[in-house]
Amino acid sequence: MDEQLIKLFEKAETLSDIFEVVKATVEKTTGKSRGGIMLGLANLGNQPNGFFGAFYPVGSNIIVMNNVPLQRIKETDPLLWKPYVFHVQLHEYMHSLGYLSESAVRLRVLTITKNVFGNEHPATLLAANTERFIPSLAYPNVSWQPKDLKIKLVEDFDRSSASYFA
Repeated sequence: MDEQLIKLFEKAETLSDIFEVVKATVEKTTGKSRGGIMLGLANLGNQPNGFFGAFYPVGSNIIVMNNVPLQRIKETDPLLWKPYVFHVQLHEYMHSLGYLSESAVRLRVLTITKNVFGNEHPATLLAANTERFIPSLAYPNVSWQPKDLKIKLVEDFDRSSASYFA
């Protein structure tokens, strides 16, 4: 476990704060980093049997998170919000670093999360088996697709990469 990264995670309160922990985690565990990432939030629908938490369009600089699970977590298990955001952002950030295989990214995310937080942390449990948490992430017996994809960018997201904007 990495006490320094755990403390950063515990202090994190926003999507942007958590992303700074994600970037620090990846740099410390893999030596890789990338700046200039944007985060978009969009209604990507609710699919309990085909969960869809976020995506990274290959070759872009944006991660798009589904705001439906973010809302559902606040209703069902608010303590899961930070571990979930960490997990999803870490997964998509790994894609942005050039790891494109879903199975390889899932394994890498699990390994990184275990090394930082240990086996019993909610972020590790999410990485090990996201399906276990679907009741907290998706509305039951409901499935919908968005009619129009509208992405809302999160301001002040990748702060450590934009320190020149004073």
